[in-house]
Amino acid sequence: MTQPGLIHTGVATDEFFRYYAGRAEPLVLATVTQTLGSTYRKAGAQMLIAGDGRVAGLLSGGCLEADLMARASTVLATGDPTTAHYDTRSSDDVIWGIGLGCEGAMTILLSRLDRTNDYQPFNFTARCRFEQIEASFAIVTQTRNPRFPLGAAFWAENKHLAPASVAAAMDVSTPRGAGPSSQSIEADDATFLVVPIELPPRLLLLGAGPDAMPLVEIAGLMNWQVTVFDHRPAYVIADRFPRARRVLLKASAELPQELRASQYDAAVVMSHHLPSDQAYLAALADSSVPYVGLLGPAPRRIRLLHEIGDKAARLSGRLYGPIGLDIGARSPETIALAIVAEIQAVMAGREGGPFSKAAAG
Repeated sequence: MTQPGLIHTGVATDEFFRYYAGRAEPLVLATVTQTLGSTYRKAGAQMLIAGDGRVAGLLSGGCLEADLMARASTVLATGDPTTAHYDTRSSDDVIWGIGLGCEGAMTILLSRLDRTNDYQPFNFTARCRFEQIEASFAIVTQTRNPRFPLGAAFWAENKHLAPASVAAAMDVSTPRGAGPSSQSIEADDATFLVVPIELPPRLLLLGAGPDAMPLVEIAGLMNWQVTVFDHRPAYVIADRFPRARRVLLKASAELPQELRASQYDAAVVMSHHLPSDQAYLAALADSSVPYVGLLGPAPRRIRLLHEIGDKAARLSGRLYGPIGLDIGARSPETIALAIVAEIQAVMAGREGGPFSKAAAG
């Protein structure tokens, strides 16, 4: 395993996984199993480390990753899982030379993924995210029982092999949007971490113009599932949106059928074509999509709402227009950033303000 320093691929974790698994190359899965105090990620968070030194995901603000990569080279070579402990709650951190400064402690399990174990449990979690399946997986984080070795994984197809209490915990569903809450279970002389799989938001972009391209790119990097919908053949070209889940060439009149057939967490109206945007808003008013964003100035929003008549009232409380957080955006890229940031804030139930002001208050 090469050590050229910490290299980030700039791709979503699941995209990274498909690349290496598709080539039958082994990976190391790093899973946070326990935290104390202030840490960058919490139990259940994961990252992938490839044999060429590339990684996807972060478990710290870049503080631990170089050390994890060094440990991962041994896991790749031997196939034996290992556990790493980091505690930055004292000045001893200076001795390690890692320089975390996060005032917390973290335990991380590193295990090898390859064809012999079907890349589990990450293969299962990636499939659940892709297919929007609510599920959990479990992994052995400590053990004194040879029946449940360190790093052993359990998911839907083999959870009957886990202790009953672990299998039962895996059956408990997590409400969508609530965020995963992992739990540690002691059973049969072993410790199991049960992790609900966080499903990616489903975003519908109504309009495939040039300004939709950076929006798809940013959302795709966040593992969001994006569908692009437009009636103009010159714009609806899949190669323009490599990170979109679907790119649909359909008339605006077909949107109601799409909304009945698929579920979305957010929709953005951005075709810049007034009749189409009017039809899109009318269809979204009849839907249950919780976030509806409208690109354009306030006078345009007022006009469109007037045009759809009584249906406008059905958008109350879920229409965001002009769309996006106020970050001084002017270019297509910064506007896309403002839009994605607002959607993220709304889905998380946050105001979207700076942390510094919140801390000062």
